[in-house]
Formats: sequence, C-alpha cells, structure tokens
Amino acid sequence: MTHHLTAAMTGNILIVDDIPENLRLLTELLSQRGYSVRSVRSGQMALKTLKVKLPDLILLDIKMPEMDGYQVCETLKADAQTQHIPVIFISALDEALDKVRAFQVGGADYITKPFNMEEVVARLENQLTLQRQQQRLEQEIAKRKAAEAVLDQSKTLLASILNSSPDGIAALQAVRHQTTQVITDFRCLVANPVLAQLLGQEQTQLEGLLMGQYLENLASHLLEELIRVANHGSSWETEFCFFGASELVWYQLLAVKLGDGVALTLRNMTLRKQAELALKAANLKLETLAHLDSLTGVANRRRFDEHFIGEWLRLTRTRQPLSLILLDVDYFKLYNDYYGHQQGDDCLVRLAQALKLLVHRSSDLVARYGGEEFAIVLPGTGGKGAIAVAQRIQAAIQALAMPHCQSQVKNTVTVSMGIGSTIPDTATAPKILIQQADMALYQAKQQGRNQYIYEQ
Repeated sequence: MTHHLTAAMTGNILIVDDIPENLRLLTELLSQRGYSVRSVRSGQMALKTLKVKLPDLILLDIKMPEMDGYQVCETLKADAQTQHIPVIFISALDEALDKVRAFQVGGADYITKPFNMEEVVARLENQLTLQRQQQRLEQEIAKRKAAEAVLDQSKTLLASILNSSPDGIAALQAVRHQTTQVITDFRCLVANPVLAQLLGQEQTQLEGLLMGQYLENLASHLLEELIRVANHGSSWETEFCFFGASELVWYQLLAVKLGDGVALTLRNMTLRKQAELALKAANLKLETLAHLDSLTGVANRRRFDEHFIGEWLRLTRTRQPLSLILLDVDYFKLYNDYYGHQQGDDCLVRLAQALKLLVHRSSDLVARYGGEEFAIVLPGTGGKGAIAVAQRIQAAIQALAMPHCQSQVKNTVTVSMGIGSTIPDTATAPKILIQQADMALYQAKQQGRNQYIYEQ
C-alpha cells in the first residue's frame, strides 16, 4: 500500500518508549514544532495503533519489556503496509553492535540518549524529506512507464492520447537514400503540442517536416544516435539541459525503434533533478551531524578516531611527526555540582570555541574526546610545536577568566594537558601515541593540575 505524507511539511509522528518522562518530553517539544504526535508505552501498543492510522515516522526506544525495539522494527519491516515507514531508534545503548543491529533490522537512523532536541528534529526532518522525495521519484517513474506503454500502441491509439500527455512525444519515419538505402534524415509523422512547443513550431507544421536540423538543435549527435536506433533496434536514452526563461531546464529523451523509424519521448525532469540535489544536501547535512559533537560543535570521538588513524597512515608514508594533546578541565565535577549542568555545558562550549580559534590548520583537529576531555591532533608538528600550542591554550583559557570557586588550584577555570609526539611508522601501533599523551595528562594531574606535561 502506498503511504503519503500529510499535507503539512511537518508530519505525523509515533513515539514508542516505556518511560513516561521521555514520552512527555518528546511529545511536548515535537508538538510545539507543529508535528502531529501520538505516543505509546510498549511495542504491542505500537503495533495496535498502527492498524488505526499509519504514521509518517516512528521514534522507537530499544529497551522495553516483553517486546524490545528491535522486534518491533522487524515486525514493521515484515509487513507490506508498514515496511516503508522510517524508524529512528532513540536509545541509551551506545555500543557499535547495538547500532549495527538497529540498521540490520531496518532502522533508518539512530540517536543516542541523552538526546539533543535539535539533533532529533534535524534527523527526523531529514527522514521525512527523504520520504517525500522518494514519493516524488516514484510518481515520476510511474508516469514514465505509462508513457512508454503508450509507445507500444498503434499509431491510431497513439494519436488519440498525444494531446493530453505531459511529455513531448513524436513518431519519426526514416528517410533513406534512393540508391544506398542509407538513412539520411527523419520525417515527422505525428508530434504532440509539448514537443512542438519545445521545437518552437506549431504542431500542424511539424507533420511531414524533415527533422534533422531540429534534432541537432536539441542535442548534439542526436540525429546520429537515432539512425543507430532505427538500424539496430536497440533503444537509446540520454539527458540534456538548457536555460529556460528563468532556470536551468532538464529533459530526458528516450528513443525506441518504431517500424522503419523511431518514437521519441521527451520528459521534463527538472523537478526530479532538483529533488536529487535536495537529497544530496540532506545526506551531506546528516554526514556533518554524524561527525560533530552536538554540544560543543567540534569534532566528536568518532571523527577523532577516523582522522587520527588517517593522519597516522599518511605521516607514516611521509616520515613527518604527529603530536597529540589530551586536555582535561580541572575539577569539572565540582564545577558542575556548584554551578549546575547548564553552566557546565556553557563552560565546555566556550572552551571548545577557544580551542578552534587557536588550532585552525586544515590538517589539525579539535575533538571532544569524552565528557570534559578534549583532544587536539597536530599532524606535521613535533614536540616543540605542540608545547607552543599548549602554552597558547593555557594563555587563552586564562584570558577567558571563567569563575570556578570550587577549584583547588585557582579561582578560575583551568586545564591540565598531556602532550605526546612521535614520527609514525609501521612497527608502532597508533594507540601508543594516545597512551603517551594520556600518561602525560595523568602526570599533569598528579603534579597539581593547571599545567602541561610533555611525555617523550
């Protein structure tokens, strides 16, 4: 059964979670953004409510009694009526295997609790956008199949429907040299108004007209390709574009053999091209979100792992140094307990932005390593250069002068840093450099914090 999204650009959302607080929070926030929201507390209830009304998208918790989210998703994907509904898992499970299984059972996306509401909305809207675009593409494909079926009908039947077709359609007869019988041109037997308008001619003027010049004006080598179709019987499809009155217009051309000639179908595919571009933009946005820490805006741990390994392999080939700084906010738990978690989040955001201003080479990377810990990857930088970066970081954080009355080293926010540096080689595991920086960070904390230690 084909399911259509609601007319509004928001959507009908079903939330499945056995924790009432999560249901209330998500329902309230999504309703405020204009979504139509239903919520249930178990997998069985979700399957029952689907029989009443199909949602556009499902937000599904994994850990639930009796029937977990994986089982619910498998049931949905096994049913032809519900298999098309995108499922976004929202779960506290953060292991890679949990996420892999979520995608294996048919999940469209995965959000880890505690979730950021802006991320939830971005991922949710991305899935709704993909679904809308898929429906448009399916409609375009259905229309094309209908037009191709028309080409198999007789000339009389074709002529009766040409005027109502949204596509440009024409039947062309081969014009052959009297002696060699080589095709030199095509004569128009019938053409509909759409094709006539595209060629800048009246429909009645096209019938009986030699088409070679007009075909070459549409697309280069078009006449040559149509001769090949007429001679060998294989169909041919191509795309071409030109500037219309106000925008770039795309057409898809299909040519098939028809008697001693060819049948042409010209379809305006501008909307489809625009949908494809929107889909690419949505995928790029999703990929960007997957590599960013939702709180601080710097790279997340996943992006750090990928970048660190990539730079290690690259510098192994070029025999250049690689340095790593691990940074930890001093007495951050005490800061959170005293000032509150919102103030703690603001503190981490300000620190992250300061680090991004200091570390800005294209190959360098600032990442949130975990909690209040950050990592700075410095490719092509040796130990002295890394120490200079650490000194600039200390000065910048001191200049921020964020109050921290619970700190045991200073009345403002300070950090401890561990620095490791090496020249990567194939005989050394990349984790050795991480362990080196981690040991230096441990020493910096043991020796009183608010300092950096360079582990050689």
